[in-house]
Amino acid sequence: MDVVEKPEQNRFELALDGGTALVAYRVDGNRLVLIHTEVPEEFSGQGIGSRLAKGVFELIRASGRKAVVRCPFLKAWIAKHPEYDDIVDG
Repeated sequence: MDVVEKPEQNRFELALDGGTALVAYRVDGNRLVLIHTEVPEEFSGQGIGSRLAKGVFELIRASGRKAVVRCPFLKAWIAKHPEYDDIVDG
């Protein structure tokens, strides 16, 4: 299960067995403003959000873009993962 970007829907998705976890964003030039993270309730507490976050930041890095983190979950996650500081722009 890998995180994929769905640019036509302005989101990243992680397909789960019976659901989809997602991070919604809006585009601001070469930056993605990460505004919302959603994990289906039945998958809560299983590390899905962290797996999704890691995949999102890896995809953003690979694409050469920057991330503006507005989502509270992602703000907390990124604070614990300074290895992604190079792509965070606000």
